[in-house]
Amino acid sequence: MKKFYMILAALAAMTMNAQEMSYGAIEVGDFENASEIYNGSYFDMAPTNFYLAHTGAQMIYTTNELADLQLLEGVKINKLTFKFNNAGTWEEIYRDVKLYLQEIDDATFAVNEEGIKQFFTFGEPVLETSVNYDFITSMDEDIELALELNDPFEIAAGKNLLVTVVFDAVDDDNCTMGSDYAPFYTSGIRRQAMVYTNNWTSFVDYAQGEDFPNATAMLGCGTNVELPVTRIDYSYPTSTGIQEIEAAKAGDNAYYNLMGQKFNGENLPAGIYIHNGQKVMVK
Repeated sequence: MKKFYMILAALAAMTMNAQEMSYGAIEVGDFENASEIYNGSYFDMAPTNFYLAHTGAQMIYTTNELADLQLLEGVKINKLTFKFNNAGTWEEIYRDVKLYLQEIDDATFAVNEEGIKQFFTFGEPVLETSVNYDFITSMDEDIELALELNDPFEIAAGKNLLVTVVFDAVDDDNCTMGSDYAPFYTSGIRRQAMVYTNNWTSFVDYAQGEDFPNATAMLGCGTNVELPVTRIDYSYPTSTGIQEIEAAKAGDNAYYNLMGQKFNGENLPAGIYIHNGQKVMVK
């Protein structure tokens, strides 16, 4: 189930000729009431597991999962949050984390002539950080794993989002010891994630080797993994000035609500809009 939250900024500025930012979040899976834990081995855990020192995951969020973002222009992703079950962990886990985001046209992973699924190539990370996950303080609690971008990532309408997340232990021996720590999964959104697990080699290092982009069980790869329950926080520009609406409404064929928020005209939410100089009501 997907939920949509909207926070409209600067209501008092409607009469001003200025541009503000509005904020919202969408969920892939039921973030607040997540209950389904991954099924299978640790090969089937995205975006990461802490059983091994090095993991990598690639997840495709299609335009269907991102449908609410398709109505907005200038949308930028600010943060990705994943929800994990933490039923029995008494440990501190140290990880270097890299996050890569990119727009893609593909909605599925390619398969080569030998029937082996292929990872996507990826470039420079949008986030690099080192994190100490102090699970001791959250024993018997569900916890959130948040990756917040310093520079928001803009995604265009009609594009799928490829998320690549790499976790590397600072010490190769820094792995969990039989805990129940595991991510929550969506229901039915399967085959849109692939994972890599290894105790010695980072996914980044593997991606630079001659065997990449092949994903095989010998490499510790899970290839038909479900998307994890995910919350995506985003922002977008909002024209809050009525004067800006009047100036922009003539001839650009776009729709503007009374806050100055611009829409492309497809699947409009109910409300009153200005379109080519005319007021339009959508029910």
